[in-house]
Amino acid sequence: MVEMLTRNWGWVVLRGVVAIMFGVLTLMRPGITLALLLLWFGAYALVDGVFMIVWAIANRHGQPRWGTLLFGGLLGVAAGVVTMLMPQITAFALITLVAVWAIVMGIVEIVAAVRLRREITGESFFIIAGLLAVAFGVIAFALPVTAALAVAMWVALYALVSGVLLVAFGFRLRSWGRMHHAV
Repeated sequence: MVEMLTRNWGWVVLRGVVAIMFGVLTLMRPGITLALLLLWFGAYALVDGVFMIVWAIANRHGQPRWGTLLFGGLLGVAAGVVTMLMPQITAFALITLVAVWAIVMGIVEIVAAVRLRREITGESFFIIAGLLAVAFGVIAFALPVTAALAVAMWVALYALVSGVLLVAFGFRLRSWGRMHHAV
């Protein structure tokens, strides 16, 4: 495995460079990135739904639950069409789901920390994490567009950090390969 990686270190660096470019472009234009991600999801859901419908109909004989596959395919097509025609609804639904999840998880963390108080010290960190999750959820509900752009920005930051690490790893592989081939 190491030999394969060292022979292909340039591809690792290229992956890193592409991730860095994606991160920079997303930081510069987070709204466009979010719109493209939504449209890609819509295209995926549409194509996946069509394939599932074809699969259900082609295999309906001898398949007792083909109707479930058909229903799933129709839902996929519907999700794809709605996303393509009204991406703002899909973005709002996603942010709402994330907001609800953050609030529920934050409350669970706070409750768990209060219960842990009798057994450990330092539970205040868990309480703070829970409060931050609840605050994020409330802000996401109040400002869904800002929350959606924040998600795009986190994706951009992840891409930048990941890209820098991949580039560093790629050059480390090159050095390792040269050192071991010389020996």
